[in-house]
Amino acid sequence: MAKKQLKVNLIPAIRKLEATIKGLVTTSIVGTYKSAFKGKGLEFEDYREYNFGDDASKIDWKASARTNKLLIKEYIEERNLNVFFIVDVSDNMIFGSTEKLKNEYAAELVASIAYVTLRSGDRIGFAMFNNKPVKKSFPEGGMDQFYILSRDLLNPNNYGGEFDFDEALKFLLSFMKEKGLVIIVSDFIGLKKGWEERLNIASKKFDIIAMVIRDLRDENMPDEDIQVVLSNPYENKQLIVNTREIKTDYEKIAKEETNKFKQKLTELNVDFIELITNKSFVNPIMTFFKRRHDKWR
Repeated sequence: MAKKQLKVNLIPAIRKLEATIKGLVTTSIVGTYKSAFKGKGLEFEDYREYNFGDDASKIDWKASARTNKLLIKEYIEERNLNVFFIVDVSDNMIFGSTEKLKNEYAAELVASIAYVTLRSGDRIGFAMFNNKPVKKSFPEGGMDQFYILSRDLLNPNNYGGEFDFDEALKFLLSFMKEKGLVIIVSDFIGLKKGWEERLNIASKKFDIIAMVIRDLRDENMPDEDIQVVLSNPYENKQLIVNTREIKTDYEKIAKEETNKFKQKLTELNVDFIELITNKSFVNPIMTFFKRRHDKWR
């Protein structure tokens, strides 16, 4: 069951993200912002001959070999980037052992990134998803889109149910006709088999970032002699256990599952960032975006 009201405060996170991203946008390096949010943020325009002082890493050696000249690729900045959010609103996300539930943390994260994206002149769309789209919107520009997204993120009636990652990706491929950046926000726990193949297809069409939101208890059990109720995401069953008795096995299995997931994302060339609800997402997100920027500059 969803909460009666979500405890969300967007202002501090938005202000910090906006200030930092504004610095990226105003830098003299063309396409910094686009490259931070999208690896292919620059569109190829033409070749030109290499001049002394040019960045040698930009030399296209195959084209140079064909013409017997040192050639550099020139790019133009792509305009109106589409950023599409898939937000997991399942029962899994209505959980928290710290100040914020995972869905509250996700709402602040998504709204903050959406805000600075729209302020930078790009478009955002979204799908709040369990095993089907609960709310959805094609990418649009303007701050009205931010208010629509925020309203839906803050509505507790939009939360609950079971997350089906494969169905979310299937929906993405049919709903989004234009290329763009896709940010998937979920804890990615209890995924059904077969999602890897669909993600492989989607990653060839879109630049995808997986934002993995976890609570402390998703991977760690307290070393205390207390009883808790665990749910089996695969069989819809529950079990009462003693945390101290299962701590070692629970943490070992949880870590193995997380490592398998991250390894598969790496194999599919899908970027990901891990976030935990007891720590602000602002610094990790900005470090992540800057790393993407450095990778593509």
